[in-house]
Amino acid sequence: MQYEHLKAIHIIFVVSWFAGLFYLPRLFVYHTEANQKPDLERDIIQAQFQKMERVLFNAIMVPAMWLTVLSGAGLVYWTWWDSFAAHGWLHLKLAFVVGLLVYHFFCRKLIYELRSGKFRFSSLQLRLYNEVATIFLFAIVFLVVLKNTLDWVWGVVGLIAFAVLIMMAVRIVKTIREKKQ
Repeated sequence: MQYEHLKAIHIIFVVSWFAGLFYLPRLFVYHTEANQKPDLERDIIQAQFQKMERVLFNAIMVPAMWLTVLSGAGLVYWTWWDSFAAHGWLHLKLAFVVGLLVYHFFCRKLIYELRSGKFRFSSLQLRLYNEVATIFLFAIVFLVVLKNTLDWVWGVVGLIAFAVLIMMAVRIVKTIREKKQ
């Protein structure tokens, strides 16, 4: 297998993994908001969300995560092994990947908590949690494309500012809706 083929495989599985990392926390938001429904409706909806979360995590996210990690390890070994110490950007990228793995497994913990009826986060907190994967994506892509350990900071700072503005807008809209009711 040539390097370009391995890189293409890596990118495909990164995209698949991130699709799950973006969608699963959104399911957590809806799962949590189902608590406000009448009992029968709530039970039906939450059972459906439990199934969707389980299938998404086990059938898509876990295989995509492993194939991302394995193909990424192959890329590191193939190209940079001899000069690994000279690539500071790669060290930082791998640190973000470790953070992303922590995020992934925390999602699994949330699946188990929601399945057992433990709702420790509000839907607003879960909406914020949903943005964490986006921050990781920005940081990792900037590092890989620019191969610079400093330029990623500006991308992430801009994203965080944008996320704060969006969350403020969400809060304002929520407040307006509650006042109308």
